[in-house]
Amino acid sequence: MRDEQFRAIFAEGFFEGEVRFMELMSNHTSLRIGGAAEVFAMPRDLDSLKNIHLNLKKSNIPYIALGSGTNILIRDGGIEGAVVLLRSLKKIEVLREEDQFIFVHADAGALLAKLVRFSQEHGYSGLEGLAGIPGTVGGAICGNSGAFGHEIKDVLVSLEMMDSEGIVSRRRAEDIAFGYRKSGIGPEEFILGTEIRLKKDHAEAVSKRIGEFLRTKRESQPIWEPSAGCVFKNPPGASAGKLLDEAGCKGAKIGEVEVSEVHANFFVNRGNANASDFIKLMELVSLRVEKRFGILLEPEIKILGKEIAD
Repeated sequence: MRDEQFRAIFAEGFFEGEVRFMELMSNHTSLRIGGAAEVFAMPRDLDSLKNIHLNLKKSNIPYIALGSGTNILIRDGGIEGAVVLLRSLKKIEVLREEDQFIFVHADAGALLAKLVRFSQEHGYSGLEGLAGIPGTVGGAICGNSGAFGHEIKDVLVSLEMMDSEGIVSRRRAEDIAFGYRKSGIGPEEFILGTEIRLKKDHAEAVSKRIGEFLRTKRESQPIWEPSAGCVFKNPPGASAGKLLDEAGCKGAKIGEVEVSEVHANFFVNRGNANASDFIKLMELVSLRVEKRFGILLEPEIKILGKEIAD
C-alpha cells in the first residue's frame, strides 16, 4: 500500500528529477552504512523540491533532507518514508562588495569543500578553518560545523529557508540559536541557501592558512578511510578524542567497525560494517570513558532510521 502511495505522488507530473524506491543508504553515506529508504528523491530544482515537500506532508509521509551523507549513521532497518537529496542546489556566487567585505551566496547542496576552494581562489578570508570538513553547506549549517576554533555560524549573514508549509523566507543568522555542533533549525525546515560575509585578502595568504589546517588534519585524522567524522562532541574543557585515547579505546572493534588508531573519536568501516555494531561500539567506549573520568560523552553524529525487526 505504501509503495502504491509513493508511486501515485510521483506520477502526478509535478516532480522533475530522479526517484528511486528501496534505495540502499549505504550508497549515500560517508560511512557506507545504512539500510534502504522507502523512496529516494532527487529534485532537479526549487519548484520540484517545494512540490515534493508539500505532497509528502499532505500524505503524512515522513521525510528527511540529505546532503552528502556525512556525520550521520543510518540504522540497518533503513528509513521509513522519503529521503530528499538536495545536491542539485549547488550554486555559489558573489553577491556584492562592501568596503573590505565580500558577500557570497551558496546553495544548501553545494559542497562545503567547494565553497572553501572558491574563497581560496578569490582570496576571501573567513572559511579557512572549515577546510577538510566534508559534506554540504546546508549540512554544515544544521550541525554548525567547525574546527580549529572556527564555526560556520561565524560567517553567516542570513539563511533562505522553506518551512513546513512550503513557504520560502529569509531569516537572519543572528535569530537562529546556534550552539556547539547544533543549530535551532527545525526538523521540518529546509535550508535552501545562505548569504555569508568574507573578508578581502590575498589568495596566497588564504591558501597558506588552508594548507596548514589541511596538513594538521591529514596528520591527525583518518580522512582517507570511510567514517562519519567525529563520533562524540567534545565535553566542556576537554577533548573527546583524548579522553577515548586515554581510556584505551584506540583499536577497539566490534564486527567491522573499529576505533581508529589515528584518532580515537573516529570510527572506521573496515569492510561490511553495520549500524548495530557501530552503536554497540559507541556504547562500549563511552562506558569506558565514563568509568575512568566520570564524563558521559554526547554523540555528535546523528543516528537516523529504524532497527531491523526481530
